Amino acid sequence: MEWFTEILPVWLAAPDGEWAREILQRGVAALYLVAFLSTLNQFRPLLGERGLLPAPELLEAGRQRGPTLFRRWGYSDRRLVMLAVVGMAVSALLVAGIPQAGSPWLPLALFLGLYGLYLSVVNIGQVFYGFGWEMLLLEAGFTVGLLGSQQVPPPAPVLILVVWLVFRLEFGAGMIKMRGGPEWRDLTALDYHHQTQPMPNPFSRQAHLKPPWWHRCEVVGNHVAQLGVPFLLFLPQPVASIGAGAIILTQLWLVATGNFAWLNWATIILASAALGDSVLHRLIPALPADLGADAALEAGNASGGSATGVPVYWTVIVLAGSVALIVASVPALRNLFSRRQLMNASFNRWQLGNAYGAFGSVTRQRIEIIIEATEAGFGDHPPEDEADWQPYEFKGKPGDVRRRPRQWAPYHLRLDWMMWLLPLSGLHQRWFHTLLARLLVADPAVLGLLRRDPCAGRLPRFIRVRSFRYRFATRAERRETGQYWMRDDGRIVIGPLAAR
Repeated sequence: MEWFTEILPVWLAAPDGEWAREILQRGVAALYLVAFLSTLNQFRPLLGERGLLPAPELLEAGRQRGPTLFRRWGYSDRRLVMLAVVGMAVSALLVAGIPQAGSPWLPLALFLGLYGLYLSVVNIGQVFYGFGWEMLLLEAGFTVGLLGSQQVPPPAPVLILVVWLVFRLEFGAGMIKMRGGPEWRDLTALDYHHQTQPMPNPFSRQAHLKPPWWHRCEVVGNHVAQLGVPFLLFLPQPVASIGAGAIILTQLWLVATGNFAWLNWATIILASAALGDSVLHRLIPALPADLGADAALEAGNASGGSATGVPVYWTVIVLAGSVALIVASVPALRNLFSRRQLMNASFNRWQLGNAYGAFGSVTRQRIEIIIEATEAGFGDHPPEDEADWQPYEFKGKPGDVRRRPRQWAPYHLRLDWMMWLLPLSGLHQRWFHTLLARLLVADPAVLGLLRRDPCAGRLPRFIRVRSFRYRFATRAERRETGQYWMRDDGRIVIGPLAAR
């Protein structure tokens, strides 16, 4: 018994990981706050009772992806709002660090609560919640909860599991690219990616206009960061911190050049698991080198725990949770080395131990789907004058050629992302047809997802869908036209459709 209560907790402790725990728990909680805010603002018009893909219909048919509280409660928009508000409140407490000052089980309980609430949303979110960063947030929340509170030293097995999560995320993405399109192997992927990525940001055009040699260096740097650097995370300090720093720097470049929701910020936060307190103290002397370690030891003794300051029940929880995560990630380990590697795949109903990856191939042309409306025309005859047609403007995706792309990440504009995917997956999808029908009746909830309604809330007489090829304006074109984008004349792919 002495071995279990005295010796084992010492082996499991990582006293050099106090700052890592603070960054991990507060950072992941901040991402949950953003995720629940996105859900509060967008779920109802997309998936609510009158959404584009109503969640109640999914639940009635029993087609939900996995466990969800709405299966037991039944779905209503009001319950969705309550869930999102509770999720935001709990996330805010964890960002402030209030539960982390209590017993070890308290942060775990709250992170498990966030995990359960968000899992309930993701499992009925259909295509609008089908992105890899949804399952990444779920797995991250479940894992960092096992780091406990400031009353105990950070558990080394859990920090290693977070590093393992980063390894799967980065190495999996690297292997997907090497097995994917030839543009990653011939080093030309970044000749196109800044321009054709789902939702460019204010700096994307400048990044795209860099010379070819710069783009070659970007691709080589990406391969090194994803295929080589992740192995450094498992080595002793300071090598692990150097590896984490390299990953963080490459992710910051992605933050500066694109809008990928919270994917890059999640990677930055999770990579901090490999940052040692001693290394951080040497880099930033103002940071204490032994944050909370002595206080945790004293608190543990006062609370009746072992002489190491770790209650026996907490040791049991950490070991059980670690074993569960290890077992869950075995299929993901096999997937990394499979010739048929899956990208952003979950191997269980709980979305733990997942496989990750992104952009195994890069599109070379940017196709934008533009929806236009007019109040002109008569009967079943739409106007022939092109000036009568005006576009619906989305908040994040390109439309107006004179409008500079905006920064949105880590906030996730779900409809804008689906509009980027539309040309790749086909226009004739249920959610898109429903979107057009709602625009014809000027549905206020759907219009609230957009930046600009050309009819200002009035019913359009006709709408149509056009397809354009977009590219960034060169520096000379920008000076001459004042445009950020150049596009062709486009073609009508749906419509005109008349309001009934």
